[in-house]
Amino acid sequence: MKWDIFCSVVDNYGDIGVTWRLARQLASEQGAAVRLWVDDLAAFAAICPQADPAAEQQAVLGVEVRHWPREWQAAQPSDGAGDVVIEAFACELPAAYVEAMAARAQKVLWLNLEYLSAEDWVEGCHGLPSLQSNGLQKFFFFPGFTAGSGGLLREVDLLARREAFQADDAAVRQFLQTLGVTPVAGARRISLFAYENAALASWLEALAADAQPTQLLVPEGRIVAELQRWLGVTAIKAGDCVQRGQLQVQVLPFMRQEQYDLLLWSCDFNAVRGEDSFLRAQWAGQPLLWHIYQQEEGAHWDKLDAFLDLYIDGLSAEAGASLRALWHAWNDGADMAPSWAAVQQVWPELAEHSQRWALERASQADLATALVQFYRNWLSYAA
Repeated sequence: MKWDIFCSVVDNYGDIGVTWRLARQLASEQGAAVRLWVDDLAAFAAICPQADPAAEQQAVLGVEVRHWPREWQAAQPSDGAGDVVIEAFACELPAAYVEAMAARAQKVLWLNLEYLSAEDWVEGCHGLPSLQSNGLQKFFFFPGFTAGSGGLLREVDLLARREAFQADDAAVRQFLQTLGVTPVAGARRISLFAYENAALASWLEALAADAQPTQLLVPEGRIVAELQRWLGVTAIKAGDCVQRGQLQVQVLPFMRQEQYDLLLWSCDFNAVRGEDSFLRAQWAGQPLLWHIYQQEEGAHWDKLDAFLDLYIDGLSAEAGASLRALWHAWNDGADMAPSWAAVQQVWPELAEHSQRWALERASQADLATALVQFYRNWLSYAA
């Protein structure tokens, strides 16, 4: 199987984060020959330091990575289109490449890999064809949380590795030390990766005034400027550690994906953003807080509540309401103190539920497996 995945980096690292994980999994677990076309190699190199941001073509961890140039040359790719072509998140394929797809003697499966959503309509749209005038067959492929969707990105051994790591206190301490973090005895560890957020100050105030100490670990990103304002400092960089009341804030360097997974596994609570970190926080099996990307006319609220409706199923009324209130306050830029206090009252239930949620989602086929099965089914139909 020869797969081409096209990624246009739009929202910092979310798009490339998802496609890079998918490309590696297709290559390592499904035996596929994968080319990943990326228009912003600098963003790719930020999460994959092994990559050369100046290379037009390179092999990285079993995946062929190609630069997707603004001006596509008709001769590219020299060895033709893939058997399966994925345009991630509705990016537009180069016209010359589409022509190469149509010219192939063997039919090409063209998939539009959509954004992750828990909305009800996803199951009805997953796998639907999109008619093309040039004779190519294109289908919509929707990742999702239910059996009727395309599944979730998850390596075959992910939960086993996570459980072994979390059960080994020495491994957790050793990893944190590689980031320059010294665990604080008795402190709750929280990771924070978010967009700019007006609710941040109220949450930090609540953490600083809490009876339990908190160690807040913040990878470098867009939230750091607001963190600086609350701390009252002119600049804060990776390695800096500042104490305010019961809250210790430490900024971490931007890290590769494998390190970020370990950070999520090392924390008691994870505040995340976008799609890639949102899903990885769920696999961490710990309570989480999602900062969803805002859309025009508030369309993101439907997506947020659709996930919450699914996620809180099985929680008590009190726990479900407190979690929804916290997520709404965070995404609405509102005062976090009341909902954060309410969440503390149901913390054991939320922690147990987080573990159960991860196990339940892992019982379904993962995204890479579902994609390969869709291709095999299509081959049988197209033959």
